[in-house]
Amino acid sequence: MEDNLFECTVLHEETVKKVKETMPEDGIIYDLAELFKVFADSTRMKIIYALLKEELCVCDIASIVQTTQSAISHQLRILKQTKLVKYRKEGKVVYYSLDDDHIAEIVKKGREHIDEL
Repeated sequence: MEDNLFECTVLHEETVKKVKETMPEDGIIYDLAELFKVFADSTRMKIIYALLKEELCVCDIASIVQTTQSAISHQLRILKQTKLVKYRKEGKVVYYSLDDDHIAEIVKKGREHIDEL
């Protein structure tokens, strides 16, 4: 997009240029927005919080979150698709855990921000 499409005059051209050079591609911005949308659901956040503490099966998660096994399975599918949750099978039981330490860091930073308010 050209700067002249906007109805304001750039006051700090060098600053604007510097910031524009560091902006990620639109695809990255889109992916980040999609990632944060996943965190925007309270049921998914409860699941993530539970998995911060322990590896759990669907029934245990449903009990902790106090919702149906079907609802948990649906949310876990979304969390798996976005690579926030991984699973392993032990016999007929499927255990879920967070995919990596980055998820815990995202939650921790979000919580720190909320606690400062």
